[in-house]
Amino acid sequence: MTTTVGIRDISRNVNLLQEYDYVDIEDKKTHEYKGLFVSPKYADEFKKYLEVKLNEEKNTKLERLKRYAGKGEIDAKYAGLTSSSIREKIALDKQSE
Repeated sequence: MTTTVGIRDISRNVNLLQEYDYVDIEDKKTHEYKGLFVSPKYADEFKKYLEVKLNEEKNTKLERLKRYAGKGEIDAKYAGLTSSSIREKIALDKQSE
C-alpha cells in the first residue's frame, strides 16, 4: 500500500509511516516532491539495490576515466631525459621545422 503525504503530516503523526509499504513525501504548498520513505520490512532489500546501482555508476565513470589513463606516455626519443631537457629538445625541434 502507498500514499502521498506532506511534511507537516509526518511531523504530526509519525505512525502514519508504519501503515504503508512506502510513502511519497511532497511539500503540499509548492507541490514539490521531497522524497520517499520505505517501510522497514523493505529497507534491507532497497539498500542492497541502491548499493548495486551506485557501484555500477562508479564503475561506469571509472571505465570512462580508464580510457584516458596512460595516454600521456613519453615518446621513446625523450626517454631518460629530465623535464627541462625534454622542453629544450621540443623547443629545438620546433625551431628546426
